[in-house]
Amino acid sequence: MRKLLFAALAMIVVVSALVFNSRAENISLRGDYVEVRTASVFAGACHYNGEVTTTGRDAMMAWNVTSGKWQGVDLTGVRALAIVSADANLSDNNVARQSEIVIDRSASRTQALAMLNALKERYAPSLGKIVSVRSAPIKFARAGSTYSVAADDAAIDVQGMPNDLCCKMPNLVWYTPLVSLENRKVGYTMKALYTGSAVSDPWTRSGENSAFYGSFAL
Repeated sequence: MRKLLFAALAMIVVVSALVFNSRAENISLRGDYVEVRTASVFAGACHYNGEVTTTGRDAMMAWNVTSGKWQGVDLTGVRALAIVSADANLSDNNVARQSEIVIDRSASRTQALAMLNALKERYAPSLGKIVSVRSAPIKFARAGSTYSVAADDAAIDVQGMPNDLCCKMPNLVWYTPLVSLENRKVGYTMKALYTGSAVSDPWTRSGENSAFYGSFAL
């Protein structure tokens, strides 16, 4: 009986190792990610209920690749920004979405195409119909849990919540990020600004817990 138990445990260890290695081999890109929504993602129930049907229809998503390749192209250092808009709250997976993709101008043409293909392949449901793709300078700076992203018509300034309250009070986190994240945290939005018009009217948010940040792997 004991031998059978040890054999079963050994098999579990082997299978787990194979699954882990398979997942690791499937990961091509890694990096930093920050996302801002037009609704508080961490709030009291009354605040959430007051926003869920009236706002939360827009978001900005920003990626900074720190390592990896896609389609054989090294994308280390490439930055991208997506502006997403929908007719209803983005928490509804069935709502029609449209997005604008901005790739940092410092990326080569080959890198820009590879980055765009990676976003389209892995995040199609979150992005919806891509109505515009363009190149522009993108600044992406991270210092610990502070993120600053800036493009010609968009800006994001996010700080980590004091004492990681989102982890200590998970029942007050009402949404999930638009992409899968490792070590997901809720961020405090100092400023989020969009002044373009490709996918939505201009909007701005500040002084609320309306952001997510963490590490992406795809």
